[in-house]
Order: sequence, then structure tokens, then C-alpha cells
Amino acid sequence: MAGGVASISQGSSENRANPTCTVCSSSTYSRNANNDNFLQIIHSEALLRGLNALRSAEKLFDVSLIVEGRIFKAHRVVLAACSDYFCAMFTDAMREAHQSEIKLNGINAHGMELLLEYVYTSKLELDRNNVQDVLSVSTHIQMKAAIDACSHFLESQIDLDNCVAIAALADLYSLEPLKMKAYRYMCSRLDEFAQTPDLLSLTLDQFEHVLACNYPVDCSEQRVLEIVLEYCLESDLKPELTRRIFGKVQFHQIGACALNAIKSKWNAEPEPNSIASAYYRILKDEMIKQEMLKLRLSDVYADDLLSAEVLTNTRGMELALVKIGGFETNGLTNRISCYLPSKGKWESLTVIPHIEQCNYGTAVLGNDLYVVGGSYDVCLKEYIHPFGFRYCPAKNKWKSIAPIQADRCRFSLNAMGSHFLYAVGGVCELNENDGGAELWAHDMTVSNCERYDANTDRWEYLPALSENRSQHAGVVLGDQLYISGGIDRHIVLASLWRFDTKSNTWHKLCPMPTPRADHVLIVFDGRIYAFGGWYEDPVTEMRVLADAVDVYDVTTDQWITESRNPMPKYYTGVAAVKRKVYFIGGLLSTATINRATSAVQSYDLDTKQWAFSSEWEYPKEVWESTCAAFYVPRERDNVKYYWDDV
Repeated sequence: MAGGVASISQGSSENRANPTCTVCSSSTYSRNANNDNFLQIIHSEALLRGLNALRSAEKLFDVSLIVEGRIFKAHRVVLAACSDYFCAMFTDAMREAHQSEIKLNGINAHGMELLLEYVYTSKLELDRNNVQDVLSVSTHIQMKAAIDACSHFLESQIDLDNCVAIAALADLYSLEPLKMKAYRYMCSRLDEFAQTPDLLSLTLDQFEHVLACNYPVDCSEQRVLEIVLEYCLESDLKPELTRRIFGKVQFHQIGACALNAIKSKWNAEPEPNSIASAYYRILKDEMIKQEMLKLRLSDVYADDLLSAEVLTNTRGMELALVKIGGFETNGLTNRISCYLPSKGKWESLTVIPHIEQCNYGTAVLGNDLYVVGGSYDVCLKEYIHPFGFRYCPAKNKWKSIAPIQADRCRFSLNAMGSHFLYAVGGVCELNENDGGAELWAHDMTVSNCERYDANTDRWEYLPALSENRSQHAGVVLGDQLYISGGIDRHIVLASLWRFDTKSNTWHKLCPMPTPRADHVLIVFDGRIYAFGGWYEDPVTEMRVLADAVDVYDVTTDQWITESRNPMPKYYTGVAAVKRKVYFIGGLLSTATINRATSAVQSYDLDTKQWAFSSEWEYPKEVWESTCAAFYVPRERDNVKYYWDDV
């Protein structure tokens, strides 16, 4: 294995993870405020240099290590300080504690030489040629810092050519994080990996682990089944072992037509006593079993059918409730957190890669989260920006997208089809010459409506919506975009508009029963639900929370009030997960004060019942966040629960 070199410095875990050597200090001394004692900051560095100088001068050696016939002289106290193995050897009642020469079996001299250099200098030179030697010796003598360094180095080197070998090393030396990385890499490139000879180099246990480790894969489950069949046939696997492997295939994600297409590759049923015949029977048994399961678990498989619209494969993924940004106890945050029902806890997912901001547009397109536009404060002045970002949860990666053409905030952003985003309305800037009045998108010479094409990474203007509005709501049903409510120069609106994306025309519809701003529209069973928000009392001109759940029937162009929220709140995050709508945090309003909350309400769209979901409660008070639902990996490296990194 050829490759580059990484220099790994001894010290903190951060230093070990980053292959650099940091030795300088800005101050030589620090003084304790309570007494006259002084701490020499670089004393540890001087001590290490002194010990290495003794080694170079061959002074005060008190032990010789014999490895593969080579002799390495050292100081017992130095070895004991860096290695649990030597510490136990020299401090416990072992015969080696009094021997001047100690023969070490089962390790190699080259690895020992590199580790001794590390012990006396804090520098460890790793490359692809020596890392296995160093890992073998450091594991034998229990030198954890060196083991971690080797593991981090191997993580950085994983590719298609060596992922199987690295997984085997990780298994051999019980390096669980490295093992997870290697198998995650295989799964993320399973289709490509299966076309290499390394597929058949996997042991049965390794191949079974690939299928069982519950990491997202880059291909359909039909392709996973084809890979399983190829492995079983090429490995000439016995039928009883094949059944075990077939048990790891998620047949419920494969349609009957796809299964029949795979079976038809045999053209006719194979010879009765052949291995292929055994596989054929197993496949038929699995098809029958899965059809029976679908009858018993129709709701579960309905979810899989819905997910197929946005995901190639749900393997390793779960639909999560996601909280995006907003205000928390410590102020504005760019933190994005998620709640997976299977885990029952809020976890930190990611952070928006921009200055802390708010009032942006969010949408989920193809299971990727888009965050576009918004505003941020500098020296108490609000700045509106056009920048956009795209987050892929399967890869845990952010990517910048083309800036929206009109800087805007407090607008609606909605996803349609496989690659379009629609941005409507909002505020473009604050006009300082007009007492800080807002300049609406409609006031500009360009349109207040734009469409983004994710395939070309370009925005284009569309016909404008004739009404000014911000803090409104939008939702997509089929190929139609619906826009409701909002504010037009301090007037709260009740109007509802529909944009026909085929004819690129706007149509005014029946207005909502209650005007509302800062609300949310959700589509369920072909109808549009309006949740939350507020309006102004025409007599007192005071804000009033909208507690009604108003439902719009697109076929009759009429609204009905279906229910009322028993505890409405300002600025609550709203999203639907499966057949429930969740309301995250918000401000509880009383006669004298608005009080932030971490409570989570739910509304069951089937039973029309309200409940407080205590198990979904957010760990901190939160308001003005946006919420969404999309699929995230069940197992993620370095996952932190929300409160772990607060």
C-alpha cells in the first residue's frame, strides 16, 4: 500500500485526530492569582526534550527490549508512563520488573522503533506502509494514544480498494469506530463496490454485516437483492446459509414486478438438484412471505411506498421530525435537531453553514433540505441576503446553491416534483429613508415569484402574485402551488391564491375564514389544512392567536373549521410526520407576557384529537423555528444528543 505520510502529535484528542504537531506557547509562565506559585507552561516540552537527549546520549538506560533480534534501550519510567502494558510489567510483582533485558514476542521491530520515537519525541510518522506495524505493536503494549492515531489515519485512507482490508483490521483490533466507518463507506457505494472483485473477498460474516449494519445504501433494494444473488452463486453458498443471507434483504421495498424480473433471469426453473434451484425456491418462499406481511402491515408498507417518491432506498433511514434554527434560551441559533421515533430522543443533526440568521425559506426536495435567503443582524441593523444552501442527510454534507435573484426574507419556499423550488413574496429590504418601512418584493421592477431548478442550479422569475405579502404560508398539491394569508403593509390577509405551474398563471380562490400570518399549510388526503398564526382584532387592534384548524377542499373551493387548538402559541414550529401534526415550542401568550415553552403538541389527523407529546418534548425552550419532516440515517458517526453539546 503506497501513500502519503501523516505526522501525528501526542496530546489532546483533537491533536491526535489532526495529523499535525503543535508545540508553541504564547507565554512561558502563568501566575496563580491566589498565591505566589508559578507554572512554567513549556515545562512538559522541556522535560520531553531532556528525556530524548538522555536517550540520544545513551545515559541512564535501565532496560533493553529485544524484538525480532534487535535491541532497543529505554528508560522504564518513560515506557511505564506511556504504556499500560509496561506500567503493569514494571510496577506489579512480575519477574520482568527486575530484568535488564526483556524479550517481546509476537510484535515487529519496525513498529517498535516508530513507537519508541513517538514516546520520546511525541511525533509519530504514519503512512500506508507502516500503519499496520504500528497498530499491531501499540495494541500489544496498550498504548492508547498511538492506537487512536492509527485508527484516525486509517479512517482518512478508506477507499474502494482497501475498505475490506481496513474493515478486517478494525475487527481484528476491536476498533469499533473504524469498523463503522469502513462499513458505512461500503454501503454508501454499494453499487460500485459490488462491481469490484472485493465483493467476493468478503467473508460470509462480513457480507452479512454489510446487509445488517443498517447504513444507507446508494442503490435500490432490487439491486441489493441482485448483489446478494451474485454473492451466493459465485461463492457456491449452501442453501441453509443462503436463507440466512436472504433474511437480511428488505423484500418489502421490492415490488412484485421487480421480483418477477429477477426470477425471469433464469428463464425457466433451474435443474431440480442444483444450487440455483435452491436459490429459486428460497426466492419464491420470500415472495410469498412478504405478500403475507404486506397484508398484516399495510400501514408500514404504505410508508415505504410514500418514501419511494423521494428515496431510492429507505435502508438505514427513518422519517424524522426536524427543528431548524429559531431562538432558544441563549439566543438565535443555526442548530438543526432531529427526533427519530425509534430512538425517542432529540439529537443534534447539523448546523446551517452561515452567520446566525432567521426568516429564511426552507423546503425539502428529494429528501434534501434547502435553506434560502433570510436575514441577520450586525450592530443592531438587519441585513437581508440571497444565499442558499442544500443539505443531504444521507451524506451529512452541505453544499451552496446559486443565490436567489432577489434578496428576500419572510417569504414562502416550497418544493414541487423532483427538482423545482418556488419562492413567493417576502421582504426585500428595509427602507431607511421611510422610517425603516419594509420594501416588498412586489414593489420591485422584477417579479416577486421565482423558481429554482435543482438540475441546472438556476433561478428564473415567474409571473408575479398581484398582492404584496410576507409572513404568509405556501403548500404544493400536485402541480399546483397554494399561497395563503400573510401581511400586506401591516394588514393581515385572508386571501388564498393558486399558481398553475402548467400555464404559469395565478388564480384567486375562496379566502380563509380567519385572516392569519405566520401560519403553516399542510396537505393531507388531498385537502389543505391551515394551522397556527395570528390576526389583529378589528376593534382593539391587538394581536389574537388563531386557534382554528381550517381545512380547504380544492374540489369545492370551500373552507370548513375542523377543530380548535386548546393551547395556541405564537411562532411555533409545525410539521407533519406520517398522520400526525406536531407543534414544537412557541410563545404562550397571557395578558401581560409571552412565555417561551419547550412543549410539543400533536394533532391526530385521523381522530381529530389533540395531545401533549411529552416523549417528544424539546430539550430547551424554542420559538420562531421552522420544522420539516425528512429521512435521516438511523446510525450516524459522532451522534450527539442535543444536550451533549449545549
